[in-house]
Amino acid sequence: MTKIISGGQTGADRAALDFALRHGIPHGGWCPHGRLAEDGAIDFRYRLRETPSAGYEQRTEWNVRDSDGTVIFSIAEQLVAGSKLTEELASRHGKPCLHMARGFASHPAQLLHQFIAGHRIQVLNVAGPRVSTEPDIAIFTGSVLRAWWKEHRSSQATGANLRVGH
Repeated sequence: MTKIISGGQTGADRAALDFALRHGIPHGGWCPHGRLAEDGAIDFRYRLRETPSAGYEQRTEWNVRDSDGTVIFSIAEQLVAGSKLTEELASRHGKPCLHMARGFASHPAQLLHQFIAGHRIQVLNVAGPRVSTEPDIAIFTGSVLRAWWKEHRSSQATGANLRVGH
């Protein structure tokens, strides 16, 4: 994987972008015109491009379109609203999609590792609910990404072909 993209909304999106920044992983993605999020304008430290529309749907579709695959994090087992739309758009665009709900897998980092490697994902779109919908989503997303990173680094040391570059 060479890049993480996301839409910049609070919650899963922002957790993924913060993770990328902390670990030196290139990041980007599309956000709504005006850099809209539920907590106001999205900070410019996130290298997001604005869509022509201020609506969230265009941003969601363009991030799915411009990625090699999407992981959707959630606390709830059922996807709703924008997360459900993300899953539908991935199917419509023929892109691999993994729904990672907190209670689904005993080893979520391994599942994410297998998803990225198995689909040869270079650009990973990270999506999921906003903080107002699922208050613990950023914590869950960040913890899985950190565990994945540890596993990823370990597999690099043993010669696996996953690579993060600039």
